[in-house]
Amino acid sequence: MKVNLLAYAGGVSFLYLIAGILPVQAMPTFEETASDTQAINYSENIVVSNNNIFDETSISINDKIESVPVLNQKQSSTDLAVAASTFFPQTVLKNSNSPSDSSRLIAAAEIQEQEQVTSVSQLSDVKPTDWAFGALQSLVERYGCIAGYPNGTYRGNRAMTRYEFAAGLNACLDRVNELIATATADLVKKEDLVTLQRLQEEFSAELATLRGRVDALEARTAVLEANQFSTTTKLNGEAIISAIGATGGAPNRNDPNIVLVNRVRLNLNTSFTGKDLLITGLQSYNFLGGVDGRGSIQESLGLASPLLTASSARTSFEPQFPGLDVKTLSPVSANSVELYKLLYIFPVADKLTLFAGTAAEVSDAFPTITPFYGEGQESISRFAGLNPVVRVSGGTSGTGLASAAGFIFSLSKQLDLRALYGSVNANLPSSSPDILPGVSNTPLGAGVFGGSSVVAAQLTFRPTSSIDIGLNYANSYHEINILGTGLVSSDIGSLAGVPLGIPVKVNSVGGTATWRFSPKVALSGYGAALFVEDSSGRVDASTTFTSWMVGLHFNDLFSKGNNAGLIFGQPLYRTDASGDAQVTPAGANRAVPYHLEAYYRLRLTDNISITPGAFVLFNPESDSRNDTTTVGVLRTTFTF
Repeated sequence: MKVNLLAYAGGVSFLYLIAGILPVQAMPTFEETASDTQAINYSENIVVSNNNIFDETSISINDKIESVPVLNQKQSSTDLAVAASTFFPQTVLKNSNSPSDSSRLIAAAEIQEQEQVTSVSQLSDVKPTDWAFGALQSLVERYGCIAGYPNGTYRGNRAMTRYEFAAGLNACLDRVNELIATATADLVKKEDLVTLQRLQEEFSAELATLRGRVDALEARTAVLEANQFSTTTKLNGEAIISAIGATGGAPNRNDPNIVLVNRVRLNLNTSFTGKDLLITGLQSYNFLGGVDGRGSIQESLGLASPLLTASSARTSFEPQFPGLDVKTLSPVSANSVELYKLLYIFPVADKLTLFAGTAAEVSDAFPTITPFYGEGQESISRFAGLNPVVRVSGGTSGTGLASAAGFIFSLSKQLDLRALYGSVNANLPSSSPDILPGVSNTPLGAGVFGGSSVVAAQLTFRPTSSIDIGLNYANSYHEINILGTGLVSSDIGSLAGVPLGIPVKVNSVGGTATWRFSPKVALSGYGAALFVEDSSGRVDASTTFTSWMVGLHFNDLFSKGNNAGLIFGQPLYRTDASGDAQVTPAGANRAVPYHLEAYYRLRLTDNISITPGAFVLFNPESDSRNDTTTVGVLRTTFTF
């Protein structure tokens, strides 16, 4: 009987006891996920086409989920059709409470085969022509005492190591002892007992060694099982500590002080059947901002919107609405614990997987394609990681803003389609009174179908092993005049010249592509267009935003595990407007904005990395009156 035991001590210790050759099997996730970061994606990390290390900071369907132990169930590693090319390495274990002696001995024999030779007797195999081989084969056929090989048969057509032979011999000894103990001694022939005695004397050294090793393994396994974290859940996490400094910004502004910020995330990944996955994520952070952005870097620079701190000067690991519960405009204290992810993923057919949750983001469902995504490991800016179409309507708020449900349909190994519906204020039965004309104290609306919402889809195509392409579409409705991306200050008041209380609808299209033209270098980029229109009928207004990015990503630069990125592009820019909307906000000198970024991630250990980097904003917030702005980041990331 094959036995695979996985136990956790303090959440990190494990021991495998394998009888026979038991390969580790994995379940498809979305990306091997071009970037090890994804959760409904075929990630990287439900981990992975972005060439990233598993992003512990945010688990999504695309993220690489490591083995989740499920004890007392039949062993079964089945493809989780979550995406076309990624894997959730889910290990489903067999009932391991009472392994047979034969299986335990065969396990020890297999382990011993890999050990250093310590006895001359180990050097000689037991061949099919040897008397011992034939004797044991005869016993096996009569008493059925060996059932521990992977295919359930006795390998009688090949030579065996002495330790492997001793494992089989010990199984026969146990079987004969069992027959004698149950008063069926008459079934055991006298000549067989003589043969067993002779075999036992011939292989006494090997039998003693095997029994000692098995006893030690059983003792260690018992300790681990007694201290394991959970039989169904795996805990992992990420802690980011970063220093951020900036210079430039709006005219007549002093440079802000260097700040020290942190974000900590703990993720509980639970599987009940071995094919499903429940993701529960907790986080805390000390970024400031609130309704007016007070205390944030971008507000100090004068580059943030007057409400909700949307800005192009934001870092990748900062929440979209720091210090604020945007659903009710209530403050959030620094380092308070919040639920940022609650998502359940389950397959319903070979090629179809469904997911639903009350704390989710659009990015949880879609492979990121670009290798720059990884809030704790890769790009240091909010601009570079994802296509703006994915971020529309709070799709990457960093706080699990929406309740969402959707599907992943794997058309083939090269093509998959994912789609979802998300509702921002699904848990609120009614809107609060207005605090501004048309803006209530629940500014994103209320109800599953009555508030701000988004329908989003992504078609992911991999024409070759070195090229990943993602095509995105999103149709969203916003109770107030915003885009909900958090990428630029014009995100708030997206229809310039139109009151904030006017609801809008946004149709967004975009594409992202990555070409790994060498094992260690990838060219990646995206393009997006967002079409915003009045949804109230009270005004006639529309406007268009565009954005693009191109960059080079380097793996194992100078040393294994060290990654780097060089990125250039245009942040969201209002290219035209019609009706009551303005193409240039009052008082601004319209100019095309540009973003230039470089970072280098230095991996100190498997669990600790340091990323120095900086990004430069030219004509920040599309206004030439603003000084060229530089934001420097020194980010330290701990994963466990």
